[in-house]
Amino acid sequence: MKCDLVLISAFIAFLIPLPTQRSLTNQWNRLSAEALGRVGVAGLVIESGESAAMNGSAHFPMQSVYKLPISMALLLLVDEGKISLDQSIVVGPDQYVTGGKHSPLRDEFPGGTRKSVRELIRYTIVESDGSASDALLRLVGGPSVVTRYVRSLGITELIIANSEMDMSWQTQYDDWCTPQAAVQLLVILEKGKTLSKSSRALLLQYMQETETGKMRIRHLLPKRTTVADKTGASGTQNGRTAATNDIGLVTLPDGRHLAIAIFVSDSEAPDEICDGVIAKIARAAWDEWSPAR
Repeated sequence: MKCDLVLISAFIAFLIPLPTQRSLTNQWNRLSAEALGRVGVAGLVIESGESAAMNGSAHFPMQSVYKLPISMALLLLVDEGKISLDQSIVVGPDQYVTGGKHSPLRDEFPGGTRKSVRELIRYTIVESDGSASDALLRLVGGPSVVTRYVRSLGITELIIANSEMDMSWQTQYDDWCTPQAAVQLLVILEKGKTLSKSSRALLLQYMQETETGKMRIRHLLPKRTTVADKTGASGTQNGRTAATNDIGLVTLPDGRHLAIAIFVSDSEAPDEICDGVIAKIARAAWDEWSPAR
């Protein structure tokens, strides 16, 4: 109960910044200028309630960040005994996302394949595979079911509207969340509020193994820092990148956990600059809240 009160106070603090929060937000503002686009950030030290936000209540397209709530909704069905992790699922070639979208599963098995639910979750989180994510989304019951699941967690500012197959440059903006909502989701995951111990451990393991975020949140943090994250990216059209995102749980040196969500949208900067902005913002949060500061 005490910890829950700390978290409630922390989310209120997002709206009423303290001097330390203003200092960190000012740093984030300076760092975000390089992105040449919209940047939103929310950070919360879960155990202490220390927090800061910049554009924390603004809407940002999630892209593959939405694979995290999809996976959580699927694992809840596993916990309820409705689906087994060892259950075998056929993914046919007609169920693959198109060639312009990221799918190692499609590239490895062009004629279709059969994978366990456990393997599909790994493809979804570690490799951010769009075809695997869509297979999980079909098992769950579709975008509206996942959105209802998120609402059941008390999160109102996160909407899943499309499958990866249906997502286009225009419709990607329909699948959105706020940085504060993303942090809420991370806090719920870390505190074990929705999933069993085994399902939570599996998901965090895959998030720690992610292959897509090496140049983002974890890039400038000290080596061997434990980071469990989920990235999202849109690609670039007409010189504009709609989404370069990373949300994650970072273990601080004293064992506390930093939940941080960083979204870069409608950027005219190169991909490596957007990645660098995310890395620098994460490092500024680390420097502020690390006990070694």
